[in-house]
Amino acid sequence: MREKIFEYIKAKYKAKEEYPWYRYPDYAVFRHADNQKWFALTMDIQRKKLGLDGDEFVDIINLKLSDGLKRDILIQQEGIFRGYHISRGNWISVLLDGTVDFDEVCMLIDESFNVTASKKTKDKTRPPKEWIIPANPKFYDVIGAFEAENEIVWKQGKGIKKGDTVFMYVAAPVSAILFKCKVTKTDIAYKGSNPNVHIPALMQIKLEKRYPYDKFTFDVLNEKYDIHAVRGPRGIPKSLSRDL
Repeated sequence: MREKIFEYIKAKYKAKEEYPWYRYPDYAVFRHADNQKWFALTMDIQRKKLGLDGDEFVDIINLKLSDGLKRDILIQQEGIFRGYHISRGNWISVLLDGTVDFDEVCMLIDESFNVTASKKTKDKTRPPKEWIIPANPKFYDVIGAFEAENEIVWKQGKGIKKGDTVFMYVAAPVSAILFKCKVTKTDIAYKGSNPNVHIPALMQIKLEKRYPYDKFTFDVLNEKYDIHAVRGPRGIPKSLSRDL
């Protein structure tokens, strides 16, 4: 299983094992390329060091979890222990002898990778997210733009990435969410010539759904969903996501 785990990590995360200890030549570390933090450490240790019977050596992998509660629950499971030699924090040690299913080990590796990743890496690998973004019809006729085209470019808000969903709130005199769009491309260079307009990057958005002008008005957003302003890209409550 140790070799299968190595193949999984190399294929999914393009990380190569390192052997940093001369005294322990079989101990392998996998780390992030940008922040150099470990997300996995494989070792071979005696069973008795894990509280098991016998002096035989077994392969384990040390991984970090998102919180202590999850760690405390998992270590009740056969084949999972508090982190050996990394007892602080939310580290665990997992047997690589088949006691824990290969797919479950892979899921724990994925969590460890995400927990130890830099913010930049987390932003790239996070699941798709939903946003509300504002549009001011006094500066740009977005309603007319979507009448003419099904896909347009728009100012890219901080944190928005390809695959996200944006709900466009059109400001006064409309004052309502009118469009649901999918982000199909990001980091498009802005080539405008107005020196007074600062747009770091553009994104391409594709229209998926239209809403009636009187359905998700500012008053409805304020009273029903506790949204009091839409001045820039923002997340949305689960209740609004469901209704949209």
